[in-house]
Amino acid sequence: MCGILGTLNFTNAVDAERIAIMRNTMSYRGPDSNGLWVSDNGYCGLAHLRLSILDPTPAGHQPRVDESGRFVISYNGEVYNYIEIRAELEQRGYTFVTGTDTEVILQAYVEWGKSCLSRFNGMFAIAIFDNETQELFLARDRLGIKPVYYYQGANELIFASETKAILKGLSVLPELNVELIDDYMSFGYIPGENTLHKGIKRLMPGHYAIVKNGQLTTTRWWDLEFNNVEDKGFDFYVNESKALLESAIDLRLRSDVPLGIFLSGGIDSSAVVGLLADRVKEPLKTFSIAYDFGKNYDETQYARMVAERFGTDHHELKITPQQFADFIPEYIHLMDEPVTEAAAISLFFVSKLAKEKVTVALSGEGSDEIFAGYDLYQYMNVLEKYRNVVGQCGTEFFAGISNKVLGKSHKVSKYLNMATQPIEKRYKGMSTYPDAQKQALYRDDFSKRLHSVKAAINYGEFSKQLFDNTKDNDQLSKMLYFDTKTWLVDDLLIKADRMSMATSVELRVPFLDYRLVEFAATIPSKHKIKKGEGKYPLKKMMEGILPNDIIYRKKMGFPTPLKLMFQNELRDYAKDLLLSNKTKLHQFFKVERIHQLIEEHNADKYDHHKILWQLVVLEEWLRKNYHNRDACGQ
Repeated sequence: MCGILGTLNFTNAVDAERIAIMRNTMSYRGPDSNGLWVSDNGYCGLAHLRLSILDPTPAGHQPRVDESGRFVISYNGEVYNYIEIRAELEQRGYTFVTGTDTEVILQAYVEWGKSCLSRFNGMFAIAIFDNETQELFLARDRLGIKPVYYYQGANELIFASETKAILKGLSVLPELNVELIDDYMSFGYIPGENTLHKGIKRLMPGHYAIVKNGQLTTTRWWDLEFNNVEDKGFDFYVNESKALLESAIDLRLRSDVPLGIFLSGGIDSSAVVGLLADRVKEPLKTFSIAYDFGKNYDETQYARMVAERFGTDHHELKITPQQFADFIPEYIHLMDEPVTEAAAISLFFVSKLAKEKVTVALSGEGSDEIFAGYDLYQYMNVLEKYRNVVGQCGTEFFAGISNKVLGKSHKVSKYLNMATQPIEKRYKGMSTYPDAQKQALYRDDFSKRLHSVKAAINYGEFSKQLFDNTKDNDQLSKMLYFDTKTWLVDDLLIKADRMSMATSVELRVPFLDYRLVEFAATIPSKHKIKKGEGKYPLKKMMEGILPNDIIYRKKMGFPTPLKLMFQNELRDYAKDLLLSNKTKLHQFFKVERIHQLIEEHNADKYDHHKILWQLVVLEEWLRKNYHNRDACGQ
């Protein structure tokens, strides 16, 4: 697990000192060593930060040049099946001098070219430069567990694991992608390839890019398909899912450094503990966190129940709301992008706790997206049934009720608004904010600007394409595909990467082993949600292994007491941040509406904590990135 960075200049030699400065903006990604390589002609520079996991000796140093001197790699992640690939390459005459997966990846590229990607099981961001053809190859893993960003100017391409490294290398700060503020307000993050920094893009999951002669082309090399019409019986899917999950866990035990598990006490992380406990000789190290804010924000009793059942070496930490508040500026710095994911702060503190004992940790991310664990999926199915029954008259009725409850209940208004539209229009993923909530905030001139920009750029094409890709699938499969391509990658996985790497911990996610993900997509939707229970195959799989109190209890995740904090510890902070004469959000949002939200929340009249947190994150991000500009992007 590491940090990568590189530049490819099309007209002049690269500046090695500049590359080193850019690399060092994210030094926490690789505290064990760093490296820098510049091509003989001076046009390409690759940099690396190393967190040693496999073969922690100096032999694993990067960037790595192959023995011919032609190919050079800078790589972040883990290819867990590197041992099997290495054996195949050895049969083909290749020799190896390290115990790293880096060397295997490089040799696999030499042997198979771009098609080597389909052989890799893992999480990765790969950069390989060909000295002979002057071609740069960039690749990202199937599900986007590891990030890659890039910026292409007139004379240069820059790529990196984090945007802060790219920004450090630019002489002029990119303009703000103003129209994407609407995406942020809709989702709580920015989905797709674009970021709020104009010109800085994400290499999309399951894609690779080729840069040659100043031109960049991207190609999708993997996608998820829901071929789930054939039904082989519920027991078959449970047994095969379990076998694949156990195999995924086995692969993720490959490490030359200590390993532990983030244990929330929910079924996902508990399942990893339950299936792993018998596979290790020493007691597992498990780590849990909670807020010192009462039992509604504390899952440690459930984590402790699992830890005691499997005899783990368990560690707990309680953080105070004040610690949360004090960490917000650092959270903005580490995340790079505005993401309304308060649980990320909990993840930072549990990663920091784990770092005292281990360097690698496993967690349960991805289970909800492959097995349909969120309640929202069931709500959407109910709404569809009502739509089919009541028809157009019912649609108008839902719309009227939605307008009446605007401001009173974010959740009720959200679902009623959804009931007025078909699935392709109403479903925007797990973290959706009602359009009426946004419009109540937007200044008139900002709304007009958004309307004109959207008309010019075919706005919404990314979401439309996702639904077009699943047009022949059932409703649940459409939602799971959408969330895998948006919420999972641009919220959950970016959170997992940033917060774990900030503490120099490698986070592994066995539920996102591509074999399990692909198999889960073949399970008929009727088997994923049964008897009012989401994730039904996983729950049945874990019966007899985990206590039923763990399997069938309500999901909490990393609960954060934001509602109470905005009435207490964050009260003055939020007011000062969002209502001062320095507030940058006032360019886009109505001051009086922001004031109304704060006052209503403080008076406990309505619960506005989600929208307030969303505004806080965006304002802090704007201040950090555009602090010297009076008008962001205008």
